[in-house]
Amino acid sequence: MKMNRLGRTDLMVSELCLGTMTYGNQTPETDAHTQMDMSLDAGINFIDAAEMYPVNPIAKETIGLTEEILGNWFQKSGRRNDWILATKHSGEGMQYVRDGAPISSDTIPGAVEGSLKRLKTDHIDLYQLHWPNRGSYMFRQNWTFDATSQDRKETLQNMADVLGALGREIEKGRIRHIGLSNESAWGTMMWLQVAQAMAGPRMESIQNEYSLMCRMADTDLAEVMVHEEVSLLPFSPLAAGLLTGKYQNGAVPEGSRMAINGNLGGRKTDRAFEAVDAYAKVARDADLDLALMALVWSAQRPFVASSIFGATTADQLAHLLKAVDMSLGEDVLTAIDETHRQHPMPY
Repeated sequence: MKMNRLGRTDLMVSELCLGTMTYGNQTPETDAHTQMDMSLDAGINFIDAAEMYPVNPIAKETIGLTEEILGNWFQKSGRRNDWILATKHSGEGMQYVRDGAPISSDTIPGAVEGSLKRLKTDHIDLYQLHWPNRGSYMFRQNWTFDATSQDRKETLQNMADVLGALGREIEKGRIRHIGLSNESAWGTMMWLQVAQAMAGPRMESIQNEYSLMCRMADTDLAEVMVHEEVSLLPFSPLAAGLLTGKYQNGAVPEGSRMAINGNLGGRKTDRAFEAVDAYAKVARDADLDLALMALVWSAQRPFVASSIFGATTADQLAHLLKAVDMSLGEDVLTAIDETHRQHPMPY
């Protein structure tokens, strides 16, 4: 398994990261623990969670179950330190977590404490902010995104406040490093500038959606990540399952994400299915599996430290683990880029 440095830290993370957002609803605890064992055996050392997980759907009665399931595995196995552990602080609008309060110095100590308790550990290796308080263009909000409603002074003051609180958690040893999620190029730069001005901790990573079907990170954000050494941690590298091909021709497998939430969070469009067909042809022409091609492509991008993928079942995970140590040649990469130009922004 290839290892990459996370930001400017001393953490070396596997190029594939085990995502856990289905643990506690679609994936029961015993299966989740099996997946954790399988992933470690395959050389994966990086696991990602969030205090609001599981999702699909998000429900008051299941909030926190994913972290509890991970904590039970840590306690049972005694192998907590075999994992680089990442989790996230929910923010504004998440009604089931702190009544939707925005991320602030007031919410951070309790949020960290709650995650540590559920995870049955004394530290979190990468603590991420799930959403910017000012809003985000991720999850198809780019079509109506309007930055003119933002208050720059308020945003920067909040960043300083939050970095101060996160710095205190680092001093206590409860978290080691910090990162972002669903952030923009401007937001990432401001976090870095504020940290430098106040000698606070720097954001080492950004977890945004990134796949063959969603390449918004390729331009402005990529330039920030490369020059400022902030690592991308792509989520949904399989486009919520679209890039497995399992939803083509009207298919909706029982128990699948589409069967549960219908439109895959806005990803289900006619143009999306056309794009999947085009990428499937690239895979067939290269004698590759579509899902493995998509996963390897995301992991192979130069600004990516680790690509976060999840599996509902152990059988699905076993298939995706075949991506370990795979690489794509220049001919395949060229064909992928040509297909992207033909099918940009399919959702």
